[in-house]
Amino acid sequence: MGALRSKMPTIGRRWLYLAAGVLWGAAGAMLCARACGWLASEDTAHALLHLSIGAVCGTLIYRFKFSRVADKNIRRIGRLAGRAHPLAFQSPPTYLLIAFMMSLGIVLRRSALPRHLLAILYLGIGLGLVLASLRYYPYVQSSAHAQVSASESAGN
Repeated sequence: MGALRSKMPTIGRRWLYLAAGVLWGAAGAMLCARACGWLASEDTAHALLHLSIGAVCGTLIYRFKFSRVADKNIRRIGRLAGRAHPLAFQSPPTYLLIAFMMSLGIVLRRSALPRHLLAILYLGIGLGLVLASLRYYPYVQSSAHAQVSASESAGN
C-alpha cells in the first residue's frame, strides 16, 4: 500500500481551495443558467417574480447552509498535509451527497413539476453555491503567500 500511495498524484492546498471554489461556482452557474432558460419562455412579470423568489431563496440557502458547509470544508482542507490527492478538495461523504443531488435533479427534471417552480429551486441552490464558492478564493491567495513565506524561511 505504501508503494501505491507514493505513486498517487498530490497537489498543494492552494489548488484544493481553487478546485473547490471553481467546482462550486461552475455547478451553481450551471443551475442558474438552466433555471433562466426555463424562465425565458415566461412573460416578463412572471419571470422577474420567479427570479426574485429564487434570489431570496439562494441568499437564505447560502447564509444558513452553504456558507457553513464551505467553511467546514475550508477548515478540513487547512488540516490536510501540505500536499494531498487532487480529489481531496471535497470529503468522501460530500461526493456521495453530490451524486444524490445530481440524481435528484434528473428525477425532478423528468417529473411533471412546472418548470417555473423548478427554476426557483435551481436558482436558489445555484445562487447559494455561487456565493459559497467565493469563500474559497481568499484561501487560494493566502495559501500562495504562506507557501512563499515558508520557502523563504527555509532558505534562510
